[in-house]
Amino acid sequence: MRVTIDNLDGAGAVDYSGALCADGPVKIARSLNAPSVCSGMLDVSDETLAVPARRGRVVVIAANGTVLFTGYIATEPEAVYAGTGVKGPVYRYAFSAVSDEWLLDKQAVPLSGAGLAQSGGQLLKTLTNRVDAGLFTTTGVMNGLSVGVFEPVQTESWSANAGGVASATYAAYRVLDGAVSLQPAGTVTHALSDGDGTLQVAALKTSSVKELANDVTVSGEMEPAAYVTETFAGDGTTTVFQLSQDPFRPKKTANSSQFLTDSFNQSTLNTQIWQVSDPGSHLGLSAAGLTMTGGNGLDGQTTLTAIDAVEMGGSLVIEAGNLQLGGASAGVVCGLYSGATQSANCFVGYNVRQSGGATVVVPLVNEVEVGTVFTLLSGHSYTLRIRLHCVEMQRVLQTYYAMVDGVVQSFGGGLVSAPMNVVFELQDLGVSSNTPATVLYDGSVVSSPASCSFVAVNSVQLIGSMGYCRVTQTGSAWVVSTLSSGAKMTRLIGVAEEGVNCKISATGKVTFFAGRVPIAGELVTVTYRARQRAVARLEDAASVAVEADGGAPGTARWLGKVVKPAARSSVDCESAALAVLSFSASRAAAAAGTYVAVNPADVWPGDVLALTSGSQTMSVVVRRVDIVDGLTCPEVLTYRMTFANDWAEGLGMTLSEAIAADALLPQTALNSPGNVLANLQQLQVVSATGTALQVDAGMAPPAGGGFEVRRRDGDFGLGVDQDLVLRSPVRSFSIPREGQVEHYYVRMYDGSTPPVYSRFSSAVFTNLPVS
Repeated sequence: MRVTIDNLDGAGAVDYSGALCADGPVKIARSLNAPSVCSGMLDVSDETLAVPARRGRVVVIAANGTVLFTGYIATEPEAVYAGTGVKGPVYRYAFSAVSDEWLLDKQAVPLSGAGLAQSGGQLLKTLTNRVDAGLFTTTGVMNGLSVGVFEPVQTESWSANAGGVASATYAAYRVLDGAVSLQPAGTVTHALSDGDGTLQVAALKTSSVKELANDVTVSGEMEPAAYVTETFAGDGTTTVFQLSQDPFRPKKTANSSQFLTDSFNQSTLNTQIWQVSDPGSHLGLSAAGLTMTGGNGLDGQTTLTAIDAVEMGGSLVIEAGNLQLGGASAGVVCGLYSGATQSANCFVGYNVRQSGGATVVVPLVNEVEVGTVFTLLSGHSYTLRIRLHCVEMQRVLQTYYAMVDGVVQSFGGGLVSAPMNVVFELQDLGVSSNTPATVLYDGSVVSSPASCSFVAVNSVQLIGSMGYCRVTQTGSAWVVSTLSSGAKMTRLIGVAEEGVNCKISATGKVTFFAGRVPIAGELVTVTYRARQRAVARLEDAASVAVEADGGAPGTARWLGKVVKPAARSSVDCESAALAVLSFSASRAAAAAGTYVAVNPADVWPGDVLALTSGSQTMSVVVRRVDIVDGLTCPEVLTYRMTFANDWAEGLGMTLSEAIAADALLPQTALNSPGNVLANLQQLQVVSATGTALQVDAGMAPPAGGGFEVRRRDGDFGLGVDQDLVLRSPVRSFSIPREGQVEHYYVRMYDGSTPPVYSRFSSAVFTNLPVS
């Protein structure tokens, strides 16, 4: 074994192999999806070698030329007293080095959005480039499997986030010799058999570390539950309305609430936020912010695109402030694109063009101009906003992976379809004033993309500047007023200086600003989602039956929580429970053990050991490798490999047995993910009189089924009469009024026996006078 250390003193890499001590041999500890550590003891008493320095670069190479470790001494070497020599006390120096990613771990992980339905390789490259684009090569990063939703944690190190990406995609990362690599677990398989002598049975130790489980309950994050439509009556004086429940908001993180913000006040465009395509050098920065000096005349060629995609769920606000446009400007500002950055793929955005010699902006929805054409005045600054609201908060479902019979299988994934409300508004700031917002378009689309790329500017020929740009997730609430004439208008939510109508607190208090108070006869409808803990319970019926042979109870229950990847909904929890059952319901499910070999082919965590003894082959994933140098010639390297399958030690998912305390545990286990009907995303109260509420369910009932209305959420089912109000076989129906404050819950059901219902209720809450 050859060990060199570069103490960064100008001497370069110095060979310390002759200074290695037998009582402190070189040891290398490799852990799955975590930094490697190399330690050892050096005798530098002959003074020909310097004491290793902190930050010194350590390289360990085997006799056959294999690079075993590269990294940096993270702490000052420890002086260990070894006795007294001719010149006095003698010390040896124990060192500990951390693999190359230590350099990345010393730097901050920048704030970023979630990766949506991207491959693990794409996510790892993006993470690495954001921390330090030029530090390591990433050519060895394979794309591999895709993650559903992965949100980097700013308070964790690069290696912790990289390990999260790798684990979520059932892969293994490493950083060695200046290169980051990622490959699916099991890419390298070491076949060991007692038949040909490659497997030494005496060196193999296995055990079962956990009982099987065939009835699995898992909890996840707080999820949006009932679709609430709550209606109040204005009287011209009441300014504050209290919602019956707290509106669902995403878990409070910097990533979720402020998805993107840039004041364009740095010396160069921030490549941790943006991907810049500017072949003609038309985009730059100045005292006015982002400066646009034209384009090459082609759509989608000169663009400033956010690195992270936007999940199109809940209430989003897209904003460009202190915007000035002039000259012969043409292009799209604040565009959300489903696909390549081309106008044909623009879901929403502000189209900038020329009309009669003037520069105008026009709302663009699904590549078609809608609403009011607004002429920009020379020398004026503007704030452009696009408000989006979708009743579905989570449009991208989580994907989980597990190794089943030696093959990695996926569970879950997919996208959630949903309609969306869209409002375009504009504030003319003049040269200094603050004016109310002007609504240019207020409408909706039946179908919307689950995620979009955000392009701040798509400059065909944009000339002007943008002071700042931001994308914000504001929660699940949306406010609409219906006047006595029947006209509807969206009430803008924000802060007073934005020229909006109202604000909504986290506790559900809706406050209208002066001059925007609901008038007498005006109905104010707040749409939002309630909240509950995501939870699911599934069982493996075949395993339960086998375990019940002989008359003993066959159920083996396990309760726990999905830690990573995050289970944001009950659907995600069902996918996670299905993944757990794929490896927990076997009697050999929790196999773990060790294997010790001398001078084998180099083994890394994430490799698979195919162990064949007799006629049985067991494939297990290596979780840790400890290498010890025997300090002999010829070289003897002892590899101690620790392995486990997914139930013994999770790879594709991290589980905890501490199930959420506020989880409402299902009383019955399902044999497969929930058989449910569609939720009534578009249910609405068409009219409210003193005697009845006219309801439109938003979709036709299934054959033999209809819509069930109850006073409380739960206990839906035929033959259950408590709290039942009515069942309607048609889409449009009336609910008789019973009091000023009313709460009703509606679910769809079909004609099967027993009937299948929607997963969540659509709630109708009213606080209206009755006759």
